[in-house]
Amino acid sequence: VQLQASGGGLVQAGGSLRLSCAASGRTFTNSFMGWIRQAPGKESEFVAGITWNLGTAYYADSVKGRFTISRDTTKNVVYLQMDSLKPEDTAVYYCAARTGVAFASSQNQYRWWGQGTLVTVSS
Repeated sequence: VQLQASGGGLVQAGGSLRLSCAASGRTFTNSFMGWIRQAPGKESEFVAGITWNLGTAYYADSVKGRFTISRDTTKNVVYLQMDSLKPEDTAVYYCAARTGVAFASSQNQYRWWGQGTLVTVSS
């Protein structure tokens, strides 16, 4: 299984970025896909997740209303649209996957991980 994250970069506060996670190597129908971030010196934090089959989305309170997770089942890609970005959103963002459709917020619940993409939000 390979998860390839992309789309990070430098953006000013209030700006937007869209992250992509290209997934390959297995059928993801019965899977839960997540975005987890880790800021310098901090523990990892669940950001958003989505069930592959129905597209049911979940969000951390810190990003609710600003971020939108979606997936394209024809392209095997999961997206994270990030709007109204804040300096505290600065982190390396990882996409991850697990079997089963149950909600997963802990990094220990994910089996497969992408390499991460850096998002830097300047004030």
